[in-house]
Formats: sequence, C-alpha cells, structure tokens
Amino acid sequence: MNMNFNLNLTQEQKLVMTQQMQLSIKILQMSGLELQEHIDREAQENPVLEISYNDSSNESEIKNRLDYKELVKYLQFDNYSHQYYYKNDEEEISPFNFVYEKKSLRQYLIEQLIDMSIEAKLKEVCEFIIDNLDSKGYLDLEIEEISKELKIKKELANKALSLVQSLDPPGIAARNLKECLKLQLQRKGCQDINLYAIIENHLENLGESRYGVIAKTLEIDLKKVQEYVDIIKTLNPKPSSGFYTGDEVKYITPDAYIRKIGDDYHIIMNEDLSPKLTINEKYKEIIQVDEDSEAASYVKDKINNALFLIKSIEHRKSTIYKVLAKILEMQKDYFDYGEKYLKPMTLKDISESINMHESTVSRAIKEKYINTNRGTIKIKDLFTTKLSHNSQEDVSTTIIKKEIKELIDKEDKSKPLSDQAICDYLNKKGMNISRRTVAKYREEMNIKSSSKRRRF
Repeated sequence: MNMNFNLNLTQEQKLVMTQQMQLSIKILQMSGLELQEHIDREAQENPVLEISYNDSSNESEIKNRLDYKELVKYLQFDNYSHQYYYKNDEEEISPFNFVYEKKSLRQYLIEQLIDMSIEAKLKEVCEFIIDNLDSKGYLDLEIEEISKELKIKKELANKALSLVQSLDPPGIAARNLKECLKLQLQRKGCQDINLYAIIENHLENLGESRYGVIAKTLEIDLKKVQEYVDIIKTLNPKPSSGFYTGDEVKYITPDAYIRKIGDDYHIIMNEDLSPKLTINEKYKEIIQVDEDSEAASYVKDKINNALFLIKSIEHRKSTIYKVLAKILEMQKDYFDYGEKYLKPMTLKDISESINMHESTVSRAIKEKYINTNRGTIKIKDLFTTKLSHNSQEDVSTTIIKKEIKELIDKEDKSKPLSDQAICDYLNKKGMNISRRTVAKYREEMNIKSSSKRRRF
C-alpha cells in the first residue's frame, strides 16, 4: 500500500465570476417584466436607491446625474463603462399603449345573473358554482359535492347548475369536454343523434381521423362523417377563451421599437421599461461628513450596489441595441417586404460580426420582443437555420416551412399531398430537402399527415 504524501505546486488558469459579474449576466437575460420586478425588489432592499417614473429633465435632475458621476470616482468603482448605442426619440412610446383591459369571466357571468329575476338562495348557489370554475370555464364539482358543501337539496344544486350552463359563453360550467360540446350543440338547437354519438363515443377516433371506424359503427358514409366532424370543429373546447381568468401570461413589453422614418429604420429603446434610478442625496451627505464611520461604510456598500445596478441596466440596453442594429442590417429585406425575405441567420453570424461572445448574444435576445410595423415579434424568431439552394443563396428554414404550408393549403383535400410529393416539388424549385425534413417541418407546424388531412 503506497502511503507517500507529496507536496506539488501546479499552475492553472481559472475564471472566477464575482457576484457583480453574475448579476450583470442575470440582468442581461431578464425579460422586460422580470427586469421591472427585479428593480422593485432592489429598491425595497436598498435605501439609497430612488425610483422615479417622472420623465422630466429639470436642472436638479441633471445636477444629480453629475453628482453621482463624481461619486463613482470617489468610490473608485470598477470600470464597467460602455458606449451608449441606443437612440432616444422625441415621441414617447409606452408599452401600455398596446394593452387593453380584459373582462374577467366571473364578472361577465355575474352581470348576466344580475339581470335575471331569481330568488336570493338560487343566486347564491349560482355564484358558488361560478366561483368554482377553473381556468377553462369547467366545473370541477359534482352535484353531490355542491349539495353537501352548501347543505342544500340536490334539486336546488341541479337547478343552479342548469341556470349557469344557460349563460354565455355556451359550454360554460360543463363537468368535462363531452358535456361542454353537447351543451353547445343544444344551444344551437341541434338534435341529430349521430352528432351526440360521435361526441360520446368517438372523440379519440375523431382526433386520430379514423373516420372509417366512425362510419362503420354509425352505419353512415364517410362524407357524412366528414360533415359531422366539420360541425364539431366549430365548437369551443375552452369556453373561457377571450376572458381574463388569471392564468394568462402577462402582457408582452417590447424592449425596443423599430420604426421606419424616410428610407431608414431607427431603433428606439423602450425607456419606459425601467424607471429612472438615482442615488438619494441624504445618503451622499453621510459619506461626505464622516467617511470612516460604520454608517458611512454601510452607505458606501449600498451606493456601490445601486451604481452597479444602474450600470448593468444601461449595459443591458446597449447590448440589446448593438445586437438589434446588426439584425436590422442583415434582415432589412424582412422588415421591408415580409417573412418570405427572412434570411438565414444564426447566433454565430451576429456574434462574430459585432465581436461579441455567442452566449452574450443568446442572453441578450432571450425572451425579448421588438415592436415593428409587422407587429410585436420575438427577437429569437428572426434567427433561422439554412438549407442549401441549387441556384441561389442559402434559404431560411422559415421560408421552407412557409412553402410547405402554402402547398398544403392549396392542395386537393380529397387527394392530399404526401411528404414525398412536397419534397419533389421543393427540389424542383432548387431547394435541397429530404422527405424526412419535410415531415419534420410539417410536424413542427402541427400539420397532420396526408392520410389525416384527407376529406371525403
């Protein structure tokens, strides 16, 4: 057994990330909403940090900016300086201009109850049912549970449920998908027993387009099955659609606006995304009066943190601007003419052209949106891989997908195009693509195979 103990000296290189470096990276990859929440938390924890939502640029504010520039020198703050790549526009653009108020589902249903002349007890039971609807508008309670919970007779619970189910939107307060669809058929006045039979017994066959099984069971032809399926597809499996239920994703806040002025596009960073951050004057005085005291040491640390937060936010803004400026340069045809002109573009293409690490570009575009004349779009959606093209330059996969979708939209539905047929057509146009790639892109677009797209 070897029990030798030796002392060896080795030299190696390591990158140790400080807490401030980690915070800077974290802030860079935050979405607009996450950034706002982070600033609010920091303001609560750091007493020297002041938040101002006022845009005015009066003399005292300008003086304050100059003061903390001097304060940076005083504290010998690490140099995280950067150029200001972003532009300001005279026109104030707020993300709240793109937000509209959603009426809650509960509010809409209660308003309908108010207009009805019903007894107080029945109304209370109806409100209980409404309060127990889930985010889809379904009721996850049975009559027995309602009766037991409210200590009422089942007849009253049934009456209240029927009343709620008679409200708009159709299908509301159903206990499951089948009941939801049936309620909507009843509202339409439909009495065809085959439709109800398909919903009750053949939803799985319907989803898998096994129309032959349905036709054989109901003893009807395929064309009739297709007609029934078309009717069922008009029904809404989620009655709460269009109403605020509390589960929706919060509104999207764009990090920047791209506007065409004359012949040129301009990037306008969203200044409303983060409030004005400054250092409270009173805390500066503490340092100036007695810089060696324990209080001054505490304040110095808090000011250091506040200054780093301010610089990190500005660095985030300038990095996003720099990335957007290059994207705009590479994808000008897309902004001018639309999706068909989206060129292949990868993170590596951008990072190499602006001398920035690929991971930094990835963080800069993560969960970030821009508002353009084509609507609010996710920056990441502008990045696409490429396929080789026999006669022209490389083609974006987005364009390939668009070609596939257009072919399927125009196909003869009684004889849908197979993946191989689509592949052959695209290759004739000079696009080097395989059948498996066509199938992959089709599935990514949630388009069914030819056998399931067939109409009779």
